[in-house]
Amino acid sequence: MLLKVIAVILVGFIIYLLFFKNRRVDGVKKNDKLISEEMVECPTCNTYVSQSEGILSNGKFYCSKDCLNNKKA
Repeated sequence: MLLKVIAVILVGFIIYLLFFKNRRVDGVKKNDKLISEEMVECPTCNTYVSQSEGILSNGKFYCSKDCLNNKKA
């Protein structure tokens, strides 16, 4: 009896891994495409920073909080 319960739990876990875990990983990959590792220029100091590390404000990426506070008009 205990062997049957363990077998059912094991089969359920394998089904979970095959079908549901892949969907969760795909969702993460879709969100990563929104901000890429593309290098963009800071409009204040003209330094290049990756989009994932930059600070987004009004559609522009800034390299630091100082550049964001001292942004050019």
